[in-house]
Amino acid sequence: MDNLPVVYLSILLIVLLGSGVFVFRQVLKTRKTENALGRLQKKLSKDKGTVQECYELGSIYLEKKLYSQAIALFQKAIKAAEQETEENIAPIYNGLGYAAFSQEQYDLAIRHYKEALKENPDYIFALNNLGHAYEKKSLMTPALETYEQVLKSEPNNTTAKRRAESIRKRLVTS
Repeated sequence: MDNLPVVYLSILLIVLLGSGVFVFRQVLKTRKTENALGRLQKKLSKDKGTVQECYELGSIYLEKKLYSQAIALFQKAIKAAEQETEENIAPIYNGLGYAAFSQEQYDLAIRHYKEALKENPDYIFALNNLGHAYEKKSLMTPALETYEQVLKSEPNNTTAKRRAESIRKRLVTS
């Protein structure tokens, strides 16, 4: 009974310490993102920048839900990639698809995800995103086929497993 206050204080200390670590990590992550944002904005305002820099800044804008700015940068990255004969542009198309998806422009998102897959047919992120876009359009059969394609490449992909199972249940009950 005499140890009860010590136990309570210990639990409180553990909770506070855990919360402090979480907040500290979030602050560091935010600071890192803000530093990259400032650096990339400054650099790209002065010169055209590289494909990678445009992609990175576009990704930061996506995180901040600034979709029109992200789209403009991804399009700039694609133009630069075409001039530089950059080979890995699938993530850029995937970013464009994600920006369109986030604005509920599912047809456009599907088109961008398919472009990403043209560039890299095994790009799992684009496949999962394409499946999700098909779901939002209520195209359950293509969505399921897309998730099954993911599972052929990555049998333990939790997103594809969960979504495919959900669609199968819906298709059986309807």
